[in-house]
Order: sequence, then C-alpha cells, then structure tokens
Amino acid sequence: MANQDDSTPDPRRYSRVVVDGAARAPARSMLRAVGFNDADFAKPQVGIASTWSNLTPCNMHIDTLARDAAAGADSAGGKSLVFNTITVSDGISNGAPGMRYSLVSREVIADSIEAVVAGEGFDGFVAIGGCDKNMPGCAMAMARLDRPAVFVYGGTIKPGLKDRDIISVFEAVGSHAAGKIDDRELKEVESTAIPGAGSCAGMYTANTMASAIEALGLSLANSSAQEAVSTAKHDDCRRAGEAVVALIKRGIKPSDILSKEAFENAITTVIALGGSTNAVLHLLAIAHDARVDLTLDDFSRIGDRTPVLADLRPSGRYLMSELIRIGGIQPLQKMLLDAGLLHGGCLTVTGKTVAENLAAVGQYPAGQPIVRTLANPIKAQSHLAILRGSLAPEGAVAKVSGKEGLRFAGRAKVFDDEHLALRAILDGVVVAGDVVVIRYEGPKGAPGMPEMLSPTGAIIGRGLGDKVALITDGRFSGGSHGFVVGHVTPEAAVGGPIAIVQDGDPIVIDATTKTIDLGLSRETIEQRLRAWHPPAPKAERGLLAKYAHLVSSASVGAVTDLNLV
Repeated sequence: MANQDDSTPDPRRYSRVVVDGAARAPARSMLRAVGFNDADFAKPQVGIASTWSNLTPCNMHIDTLARDAAAGADSAGGKSLVFNTITVSDGISNGAPGMRYSLVSREVIADSIEAVVAGEGFDGFVAIGGCDKNMPGCAMAMARLDRPAVFVYGGTIKPGLKDRDIISVFEAVGSHAAGKIDDRELKEVESTAIPGAGSCAGMYTANTMASAIEALGLSLANSSAQEAVSTAKHDDCRRAGEAVVALIKRGIKPSDILSKEAFENAITTVIALGGSTNAVLHLLAIAHDARVDLTLDDFSRIGDRTPVLADLRPSGRYLMSELIRIGGIQPLQKMLLDAGLLHGGCLTVTGKTVAENLAAVGQYPAGQPIVRTLANPIKAQSHLAILRGSLAPEGAVAKVSGKEGLRFAGRAKVFDDEHLALRAILDGVVVAGDVVVIRYEGPKGAPGMPEMLSPTGAIIGRGLGDKVALITDGRFSGGSHGFVVGHVTPEAAVGGPIAIVQDGDPIVIDATTKTIDLGLSRETIEQRLRAWHPPAPKAERGLLAKYAHLVSSASVGAVTDLNLV
C-alpha cells in the first residue's frame, strides 16, 4: 500500500491524491468498508457509471452489464467501483408533460457522472448507456473529464411480434384515430411490440448515437451492433473494463481521440446509416465539451459528399437486429474508409486507429438487401438537411429521405402546444396541404425541447406522411419520419420568426436549396416581430426553470454552459 506522506502522485493517477499518505487514512478507512484491501490502494481506480433502472426496457438489464464491466476492470489489475445515474424514458414520456425533462436529463446525467468521477478521484471509467439521452450524456462527461474512459452501449432490443417496435405503437394510435384499426387491434399492437430488454429497434436515436459514439472512437469495435440480451454484449462489457485499465496505463484520454476528424467520422457514419436528427444536437454538445469547433455547416459540408446506404427504419424496412446479423456497422465503415470518406488515422479506445481496427473486416454477405453499395445509394446525399431562411435564420434540421419528396409548399396551421396539435391531427382538423407549425417547444420555451413523436406518428398513422409537413422549434424522435423539420432557430420563446407565423401563411420547405421560408414580405415579418411579446415562463422554480435560464440555442447543441467559456 502506498501511504507515505512524501509520495509524488502520478499525474495520470487521480486516485493517488485520494489514498496516498498518512493524511489520507480517513479516505482509506471509508474505502475499506466498501471492499478495499491493502493491495487495492495501489491499483488504478475505475468507476463504472451504470444507467440501470427498471423504468424502461432500454436500461432494465444494465446492472448485469455493469457487473461484467467491473469484473473486466478487476481482472486487468484495476479496482472497480460501480455507481448509478438517472434515465428518463422517451418512449414513456413522449406526448406527455414529462417529455420536457428528456433533453434536460442529458445534462443531469453528464453533470452527475462528472461529479462522481471527479469527486471520487477515479483514474478512469466505463460508462454504460441504453437510452436516448444517457448515451450522449455519458459521452459529454467523458469529454469534460478527459480521463481514460470507454463507452458501452446497452444494446438493441429484439423485434416484437410481426417485426413490431415502439414506433409501430405510436403509428397505430394514428391508425386507430382514422378508423383503420379498432380497439382490439390497437391493444394487440401495444401488447406485442416490446418483447424485453434493449433500446428501440430501428435506426432511431439510441442506435444512431451508439453508432456515432463508436465512430468517434469512444467504444470498442462493434459495441453499437449487439443485441441487449446476448453473449456478445456481456463480452463487450468485460472487454471494456479491461480496455479502460489499458488506457490508464498508456495515458490515452478522450482528448487524444476526439479530434475534428473523429467528429467528421461520426457524422459520416450517421448519414450512411440514415440516422436520427438528434445526432446533430448531441454531436454538437459532445464537441462543445471536447472543445472541438463543430457547427451546423459541418453537417452540410459532410452531407454533400455522403450518401445514405442503409435501408433501416423509420424510413426504411429493416431493424437493427437484422443489421447485426449481417455484420453490424463495421463492414459499412470499411466501405466508407476504402472510399476515402472516413479518416483512418483517428485514434480509438482500442489503442489502435480506425484503419487498424477495420483492417481485417470483410464485406457484407452477397445479396443482402439492408446496406447498399456506394454505387447504388438509397439517397446520393444526406437525409439530414440543414435549412436556413426567413423562418430559421440560424438554422433548422430536416429529415428528408426523399420518399416524401424534396419540396413542400403549403399553408400554416399553427399550434402553441404539442398536445393541441396532436388533438387536431387525431380529430382530422389537419388535412392534406397543411404545414403544421408547433412552437414554444424549444429548449427555453417548453422548456426542454420535447420530441414531437406523437404528432408525427399520428400523421403517418392517418396516411398523411407525404401530404402534410410539420415544423417545430422542438425536436423529433429518431422514430419520426415524413416531411419534418425541427430545431428551428431562433426558437419562438426568444422571438424567432416562427413565433409570428399565423394560420394560413404560406410556407415553402426545399431540401434541394436547403431553405425554409415564410412567404411574406420582409416588412410584414419585421412588423409582426416588433409587435411580438414574450410569453410568461412555463417554469418559475426548480430544474426546468434553471435549465431555461442556462440553455443555449439548439443550433449550438442546447448546452447549458455556453456562456461560461
């Protein structure tokens, strides 16, 4: 045991400050009570950040995965300590007032991991996430702390009966409202869509962010492409525990991995997979914590050269489990690397570069229909279009697969609340040709920037997916599809142009020219803006009020410490 007062702490070993020397006897005494012995005080301390809870299928199994990661760290010569952080289930809270807490939870998760890892003096950590916000929250903490760390994805859920998933249920609500299915059929969909543990089954936000984090280099190879209930996932966790000890010994930190080129690799991978618009918001936030200069323009620049190759839900036909069966995302990344679309020299948590990790990866099986070749893409350019114009001077994010068309012109039908919009859609008030405008749902306005999955699911369920557009200063679930534009900035709550749209105003959305415009004269727009008055805050105390006070624009990631640096 190292306990001499004159010991010189290794700058890579934060735990030495906690346990070395006679003055640290009280700390050692506390640690003995939680299982330390004399030999353990000389080992690198590895935190295991578990997002386990029984709140949601995405995270209900992560306690066992945390124990696997801890065992891996211990077997490699470290001393593990497991701790928990929170999760909020998007699938449960979507369409309800609680959804305002979803994006807020990303910051709570990042803050809590930062507090425990720094407060306890861990030398490194493994973070295990399984739901939409705890994954970017984990990655943000990794970037902030800049201590050796590995992220583990909790894994995707197996498909439900008839290949159903949670999005099937949201869309069934719209079908029920349209009279296409009855109460019995709705109950049958509800009861069979979610068979057990794991994150939502398509290329929605969870699988998108798992893939993005692996592409950043923060996960071991193929961590993003394993089912939650599988031997592969348990092995992944054990290897992650071993890997973080190796990173501690070699002094490899997230700042050695999270370069601008690494973020470009993540964006390229997300586009090729047809991933969620939430990736824009979260990658901007992770880059902010990593002190990497990433902007909306980078998504446009990379999107111009990157095709959509994977035919995955929500816009496509296949589930993540089916992609796993043909090899996961690694053959796709090898294809992109060989075409010069990935930066092969980026370091990863394996201690090797992207190119070295992919060197032995083969091709997908011949004839598989899930991932196209570069010569035959689903879409030649990104499905994530960064739009600007008189409705979104600071930018908006559109998810346009091309199946709905590339241009939509219609008349506004305006709602100051998601729930009013949903009721109008279900009641048939929204009709073909409408541009549904849902505002005051941004980071400050909601507050919390909730997802509009219930309205988009209802639109699809009513058969209006290619006949109605929806724009919002809120955001979308990775399961949303159709002609949808979110992250409109500036948001309504701060006086952005979306705040002055009126029923019947003409709106034109063009994914080719990357514009979103209100068909009014500049004089009329300016006159309405001068007459606009901000609404009363929706939250005056507590977490939501603090968040609304601190949060930045969605165009820079909706982070809460932007003005502090």
